[in-house]
Amino acid sequence: MRKNSRLQKLLYCVMAVLGAYILYKGGSLLAAGNQLQKALSDGSVQQSLEDSAMRTWATAYTATVEGKRSAGWFSQWIRQIAPVFSYAVDRVESESESENWNLAEDRSGEVKQVESETEYGSISDASENTSLEQTYLQGEQDLKNQEGNEGQAENQELEPLTELITEEELDADMTAQETAVGTIFSQALPQLLDFSYLLSNIYSVDADTRADAELLDAGELLSMDLSLEQDSSVPQILIYHTHSQEAFADSVEGEVSDTVVGMGEVLSDELRAYGYNVIHDTGVYDLVDGVLDRSAAYDYARASIGAILEEYPTIEVIIDLHRDGVDGSEEDFVTEIDGEAVSRIMFFNGLSRDANGEDISWLPNENRKENLAFSLQLQVLANAEYPGFTRKIYLQSERYNLHLRARSLLIEAGTQLNTVEEERNAMAPIANLIRQILA
Repeated sequence: MRKNSRLQKLLYCVMAVLGAYILYKGGSLLAAGNQLQKALSDGSVQQSLEDSAMRTWATAYTATVEGKRSAGWFSQWIRQIAPVFSYAVDRVESESESENWNLAEDRSGEVKQVESETEYGSISDASENTSLEQTYLQGEQDLKNQEGNEGQAENQELEPLTELITEEELDADMTAQETAVGTIFSQALPQLLDFSYLLSNIYSVDADTRADAELLDAGELLSMDLSLEQDSSVPQILIYHTHSQEAFADSVEGEVSDTVVGMGEVLSDELRAYGYNVIHDTGVYDLVDGVLDRSAAYDYARASIGAILEEYPTIEVIIDLHRDGVDGSEEDFVTEIDGEAVSRIMFFNGLSRDANGEDISWLPNENRKENLAFSLQLQVLANAEYPGFTRKIYLQSERYNLHLRARSLLIEAGTQLNTVEEERNAMAPIANLIRQILA
């Protein structure tokens, strides 16, 4: 029998809870000043403290009950909250020296500074705000207006729409889009180089893994060239579903189009509309002999996806589309884009790394950096173009077959609380973001 009596164990628990509570409330009291309070609110620091306390609670409880030393879990929590307080202090010190700005092009083409409207600053570019279809329609309308003004509508013929946009103009449009994406990255980078800010605002790190500043080097990740030379004659994008049975709040049972597989087809069509040759694999990997089994689904999927990649080696982009399972209310997982209700999405990365920060030797991933770059670039672009569309990137310990290609992506699109329509509405923004990163 251990020396610790039940009373001692109870006292240890009470001391642990009180200690965590005092540290937490102490940090909150220090934030009483307006500037520091603003930093805390902006950086979600209080939430980070709560998350840190919850992550170490299980360890603390086990240590107390088993009579082990508490130094390990206590020092672990201190290490977690130290960067958070550091971030708050840094924000206060820099408050008087810098403000968030974003760039917008005016009609004359000159660049002017305007106050930031999103978490990272948004970029307004005329070439991005006008799609090719809008350009065609505008050209047609201009001609009609000209005919009306001159009173010669009966005698003039409209120039074919396909001739309104020349190949040079299309190239210029794509170049402008690439420039805009690069500008968004450069505007976001100063904040993202602050590792504590990165952890508070961009990532959610699961307790079973560990991410450091070297792994999540925003400067390196945003500078990686993930563009893909488009060739519609061969497959370049593969979409599949490790968990094919995931459905939504109002899905009709047995209706595949109402499941995540149906959403994969919608996303495939959106990307095809941009000129990509997309393969949509509808294989079932989480249902074995009629029994739902998600524990081995990644192994089953890996074998099948490997065969597809062997048959089509031109595939460079792999998307594993999921639907998340969450607690909470539907309002927390829906946003609005262009007047439509849209389910929020979350990018997900497996780090192949344990809670001590050590690589998991039996889950090697030589494409880990590129995987992280892909999700971060999409996240930063989404925050600029569709504020509120993405949740924080979730980092887990395992690999999730993301090692199969450098441009591998796992997306949790919506939740079981979202409707089928909200899910469908999310596919177009996802496709647009992917297109811009690959352009």
